[in-house]
Amino acid sequence: MTSHTGRLYAVAAAVLTFFLAWAVIAAHPWATAAKAARDPRLVALAAREQRLRTEAGQVQQIVARRFANYRQRFAAYKAELARRQAAAAQLAAVRQAAPAAAPAASSGAVRVVTLPPLVITRTS
Repeated sequence: MTSHTGRLYAVAAAVLTFFLAWAVIAAHPWATAAKAARDPRLVALAAREQRLRTEAGQVQQIVARRFANYRQRFAAYKAELARRQAAAAQLAAVRQAAPAAAPAASSGAVRVVTLPPLVITRTS
């Protein structure tokens, strides 16, 4: 083989064959699923996944319990608010019904004070 082009093609084919063989060997196509399942990294990953699922379930239970407590306290708050609003409405109705009695009772409690004008003697 004295042709330089032929040598170049032969070297290119050899390099291509080398890298293709390297890729096939690195992929381990003959490895079985049982062998892959025994991989300690996959076992650790499965254990971590199980632990996270358990913790997520516990967190969901805590959140549900807290939300039920919140709904119960909010219902009590709304009932107390409605009771106070009803009492305020009753008080307003009583005050409106007796307008003549209110000013007479409050006239002694309020004092109006008149102050002398403010005098400034210095400017600086």
